[in-house]
Amino acid sequence: MIMSQVTLCNYSSNDNNNNDNVSEDSHPPTIYRCRAPIASLDCMEEFSAGSGLSGLADRAADGGGLTKEQLLLAGLTHSAPTAPLQLNRTANVTPGLRYRNLGKSGLRVSNIGLGTWPTFSPNVTEEQAEQIIVLAVESGINAFDLSEAHSGTRAEVELGRILTRRGWKRTTFIVTTKIYWSTRSEERGLSRKHIIESVKASLSRLQLSYIDVVIVHKADPMCPMEEVVRAMNYVINQGWVMYWGTARWSPVEIMEAYTNCRQFNCVTPIVEQAEYHLFCREKTELHMPELYNKIGVGLMAWSPISMGLSQSKDDSTIQLFSRASFRNKYSSFSWTEDETAAANKEVSQSKPIECNHPNVLHCVTLQGYGWMKERSQPAEESRKYSERIRELNSLAERLGCSLAQLTIAWTLKNESVQCLLLGASNVDQLYESIQALQLIPKLNVSMVQDIEKILENKPTRPPMVSTLALR
Repeated sequence: MIMSQVTLCNYSSNDNNNNDNVSEDSHPPTIYRCRAPIASLDCMEEFSAGSGLSGLADRAADGGGLTKEQLLLAGLTHSAPTAPLQLNRTANVTPGLRYRNLGKSGLRVSNIGLGTWPTFSPNVTEEQAEQIIVLAVESGINAFDLSEAHSGTRAEVELGRILTRRGWKRTTFIVTTKIYWSTRSEERGLSRKHIIESVKASLSRLQLSYIDVVIVHKADPMCPMEEVVRAMNYVINQGWVMYWGTARWSPVEIMEAYTNCRQFNCVTPIVEQAEYHLFCREKTELHMPELYNKIGVGLMAWSPISMGLSQSKDDSTIQLFSRASFRNKYSSFSWTEDETAAANKEVSQSKPIECNHPNVLHCVTLQGYGWMKERSQPAEESRKYSERIRELNSLAERLGCSLAQLTIAWTLKNESVQCLLLGASNVDQLYESIQALQLIPKLNVSMVQDIEKILENKPTRPPMVSTLALR
């Protein structure tokens, strides 16, 4: 592109933002007739949000020696910049909190949401759960995700009570719940009957007139896709649901659902809920951006660390990242596979996971999280992951944060993630996770490259194979 050069007058260097004093004798600079660079609106919001930052700016003007980076990372805090992640709880605006469209729909959600699986676990009282919900709302979080698979129907009942008791306007929060099924549940599959009955039951438990997003948890290979999309379109037309999405669906299954929606003139899904963290990256980084660009399906991510399932701050978090195998991560839940599974694979939900690493006793509290047991790794794989997590811990210490905060910030650095689900079993845990938003500006290019060198697991597409070369 050829840009024409234009000359303008140069302002006096002794005058700050005063356009009246112009030095006509000075040599005019050369600028270009093209789009002018503008300040980031996100950055401007952080600088103009509160009085704590203006106080730091005054200190810098008085010769306090604060750099621009320290001012940015200080956010809305009145503390010294040596602890940039200490967020002021009385702040009206949470530094780093943004609102994004979910997929290519018009629904605006906060870039962090509250996953209520740990919040409504058996070891958390209703009063504690209400405190967590209130902190989330006061921090600007407007998305609340429910899952019958992990917390049962208790989450919907108690969240409905809290929302009714608090009297918040319905337009200020977004509730996503799931249609869950398994061979152990009373209702099997994703039949029209099961979908409609599940939506009605969720509305009754939540005491709401409608649900913002209903997510279909796992695809059903035994049910025609046409029946699924027609049933979801029906509950939307009835006004019971605004949008629908998927969870644990493969890209092929999502594309099949989209094709059927277009064929039968039904409402298309807007979001896929997927696991995404430092050691689970392929689906989110390779396939979800393509689905977003082609059919407008967004991403709501979660991870064991972001859900607050870790109890310790050392490398005992290895089991949270462990997976038995990634080879079947896209496979659908099959009745036959589940019914023929060995009985010894049933896991007691009262036992803690024991890590392979010495001096580590507990990684996850398994009261209601027995499904995490399946993620155990062989000893050799655990050793490799443990070494990487030690290096990540060292990197987090240099940044002045915890490994959980580093994981949350690294996940939100991916533009494909429209909403990251956080979880907590107490107020302090959620508060610490929200502070990770202030860490995002520190993850510059060099820092991200350091993380990639530690992980060595950046997903890449396989090379294209020419059919001519195979002849």
